This record gives sequence, C-alpha cells and structure tokens, in this order.
Amino acid sequence: MNTNFRAARRFGAWALALLLPAFLLVSPASAHHMMDGQMPQTFVQGLLSGLGHPVIGFDHLAFILAVGVAAGLVGRSLVLPAAFVLATIAGVLVHMAAIDLPLAEVVIALSVIIAGGLIVSETELPAGAWAVLFAFAGLFHGYAYGESIIGAEPAPLYAYFIGFAVIQFAVASLAMMLTNPKTAAAPTPVMARLIGAGIIGVGFSAIGSQLFG
Repeated sequence: MNTNFRAARRFGAWALALLLPAFLLVSPASAHHMMDGQMPQTFVQGLLSGLGHPVIGFDHLAFILAVGVAAGLVGRSLVLPAAFVLATIAGVLVHMAAIDLPLAEVVIALSVIIAGGLIVSETELPAGAWAVLFAFAGLFHGYAYGESIIGAEPAPLYAYFIGFAVIQFAVASLAMMLTNPKTAAAPTPVMARLIGAGIIGVGFSAIGSQLFG
C-alpha cells in the first residue's frame, strides 16, 4: 500500500478517535435542526437539510460512527451500514404516517450508549445481531429525522431522503474503512475502543439532556 495513503488513513483514524469526545461540548438538543428550524422549500434546501441533519445531531453522528466501526470489526462490508440507512428511511415514513414511537430521543441516546459499550467491551456479536440492533435503532433515528421534514412538498422531501441516506452511508463507510482489521493502518483494537468511549460519552450527554435538560 502507498506509504502516503497509509499515513493519511492513520491520521484520519486517530483524528476520528480523538475528536469524537469534543462532541460532548455541544448540547445534543441544540444540534438537530438545519435552516434555523425552517421547513425546506426547494429540492436544494431539502438536500442540504438531509445532508446536514445526521451530522449536526451529534447523537445521530455518534451512532452512525458506531455502525461503521462495528461493520469494520466484523468485516462485513457495507451490509450493516445499509441495514441502518434503510431502517432510518423506514423511521421517517413511520413519522410521516403519524405513528407514534414513544420516548424516541431517549431510545436514541440509549442506542448510542449500548453501541459504544459493545465496541469498548469488544463484545463479539455475529453480523446478524448487529444488523438487528442497527435496524431497530435506525427506526428511532429516522423517526427523529422526520420531525424536520413533516409537511414538506414532494421535491424537498425526496431530496431530504437522498441527502440523509447518502451522508449516513458515507460516514459509516469511512468509519468502516478506518477500523476494518484487514485494511486499517492504525492499531484497530485501541482505536476502536477510543472511538467507542467517545460514543458512550455522547450517548450519556444526550440522555442527560433529555432527562434533566
């Protein structure tokens, strides 16, 4: 493998592990809405909103990283990120259908803590078990995404779906590449535990915001 490429990937892996705890400095509750809370009116606005929502919502971003890390550790290619992304789409549709998912934000925070804990503890789960966890959590993450797009016209709505599906898949795929034992340039177990610890911290920050904010 090219030395410069290995160095760049090593830098990216450790930067991901070390910067994740910085998310704790931002209140999760303040980071869930694009466009100042305004409804997207155009295709471009819908696309930008979809691209931004999973990234500025740090509990969502932490879980997406957990999906990628788990996918890298089990060496299951893109199956796990795909399962999560499809479940988030289903979650938005559930919200659009006016079906209530109780305590959605609390479940999201708990899913972040659980996923991070499984990574830190190096719990060996089969790919199927990870897929079930990610699909279940994805319904709630998607349900939360739906809050900012309910009532939008078809064009921005479809663009929103495209945006959040693309960004989630891309972020998870990058995390997977950086932590796959077959391709990672950094020491995978240590890095994965560091990322997992940061994910747990984000989850506790999120649940604290929900219960005591």
